[in-house]
Amino acid sequence: MTKPQAKSIDEYILNAPPASVEKLEQIRALLKEVAPHATENIKWGMPVLEDGRILFSFAAFKSHMNFMPTDPTLQHFIDELKDFKTGKDTIQFPYNKPLPVELIRKIAEHRLRDVKQNDAKWMY
Repeated sequence: MTKPQAKSIDEYILNAPPASVEKLEQIRALLKEVAPHATENIKWGMPVLEDGRILFSFAAFKSHMNFMPTDPTLQHFIDELKDFKTGKDTIQFPYNKPLPVELIRKIAEHRLRDVKQNDAKWMY
């Protein structure tokens, strides 16, 4: 039997793997600080922050969490991301290491600026 899909970020975090809870709360607070007017939502079963369009998303997995600020945003930070596992639109952060808070902040601020100034899309 599968769990029902979360209807809020609070519910998502409540049902996330125990190892992920602290990191999920940390990234959520950081992203809300960067984008205080953003609305929280669940899309595709994952937490998203929106302000006119999706700004970023994050998700918990068994041994890591993903932060998804879009591939074009990540391309601006390619050198700073060399020590992280990345995919199209995503960065993985293992639970057994501290979150790179300042790097996440810089990436999130860049994404927010890109949306506001250039009408950047979510998926390319």
